[in-house]
Amino acid sequence: MLAALPLMIFPFVLYNVAMFGILGGGGVVALGNIVSSLQMLSGAIWTMTVGDALIVVALVFLFVEILKASRNGRGSLLNHMLSMLVFVAYLVEFLLVRDAATQIFFILMTITFVDVIGGFAVAIRSAGRDVSIGL
Repeated sequence: MLAALPLMIFPFVLYNVAMFGILGGGGVVALGNIVSSLQMLSGAIWTMTVGDALIVVALVFLFVEILKASRNGRGSLLNHMLSMLVFVAYLVEFLLVRDAATQIFFILMTITFVDVIGGFAVAIRSAGRDVSIGL
């Protein structure tokens, strides 16, 4: 049952946790908090913020979701339906909540949309290979 859980819900929850102030600062300001800062060989300083880290986490989960989509079975259909619900939750929050109207949330929503469309495409493609004609 846990395999059917869409992983894209975790960046959604983490974003909302940041908006409630649990990650420090609260609101959209929390997304700008610096997670790490590195001195590069070129002399430039590279920084990663909370918002950047959320996008990286979502991309890693997208990779795992695409791999999960190649499996066939009852759990994969449930995963696709739940992934669509997660995308709808992203879309509704983006349209109705003031703190969700950010570039970071839009990118997270787009990653979730790619998860939904990519999951369906991979599942249809792999299901087509399972059909055998008895000639």
